[in-house]
Amino acid sequence: MQNESLTETQSAFGREVYEGLSAFPKYLSSKYFYDATGDKLFQDIMAMPEYYLTDAEFAIFTEHKSHIAELFIADESPFSLFELGAGDGKKTKILLNELVKKKAAFDYRPIDISQNALDSLSDSIQKEIPDVEVNPIQGTYFDTLKDINAATEKRKVILFLGSNIGNLLHPQAIDFLKNLRDSIHPEDSIFMGFDQKKNPQTILDAYNDAKGITAAFNKNILHRINKELGGNFDVDQFLHWEVYDPESGTAKSYLVSKSAQEVRIESLDLEIRLRPWETIHTEISQKYDDEVVNWLAEQADLKISTSFTDKDALYKNYVLKK
Repeated sequence: MQNESLTETQSAFGREVYEGLSAFPKYLSSKYFYDATGDKLFQDIMAMPEYYLTDAEFAIFTEHKSHIAELFIADESPFSLFELGAGDGKKTKILLNELVKKKAAFDYRPIDISQNALDSLSDSIQKEIPDVEVNPIQGTYFDTLKDINAATEKRKVILFLGSNIGNLLHPQAIDFLKNLRDSIHPEDSIFMGFDQKKNPQTILDAYNDAKGITAAFNKNILHRINKELGGNFDVDQFLHWEVYDPESGTAKSYLVSKSAQEVRIESLDLEIRLRPWETIHTEISQKYDDEVVNWLAEQADLKISTSFTDKDALYKNYVLKK
């Protein structure tokens, strides 16, 4: 039974850890990679030359910023720019500067599970683009989606960048898109990034870098369990392993136990046993092509109005409407 003194966030974390580590096969949610340490590790990942996603989407914003901003300004009515999983806002700042330049009437509402990330982003925008009104929202995508529709009377533009949709299997992605559809009106827009299928080795390299940054990022969830929930994981006894299936377009990340282990998590009153080479699934990263994205949109009763890609067609941003 979970300790009643846990905070609400810790309770959600503890509940999902309990469910995932009690299941077979075992799993943990990648959304809990992120704390101050995880945020820093993800910044390091985005700076890696192997991690093409950030550079490709950055290039799209740089090359097409004027066109994208014009789409969002639309009929010149005021709007709120929501961003799910805002992170450090590096790419978004290109757009924010362009919207300010075009004198758009908008406010920016970044949403992130990490309060640390939101605080850093708000501070940096205040310093770099002081004309932008920032109204941060702390929470998960799923918790905040239901509130977006009632959050403002203004028109809404929802950003979902970094191909974070790829963390969901197709049935979950369709449910997520349906929830997004129910959160918007016909005049609103969704601007969403989808990493494209490509050379399988390029994908494997992006999620299994030689320096081990991605491995440390995945293992950070074990450090969080130890620190926040009273666990005693021996993190060094786990191997990070990445696989990619080019047929389904699914990359999967695992933590693999290198030895037989017994782990106790005090606040959950949970004891688990791991066999040698037993896996804990931590993340999926789905890859797409136009056919798959069109199918997902149709299943969610959304339509694609346009899209933008980088010069090497590694990545695409799609504009979806109700």
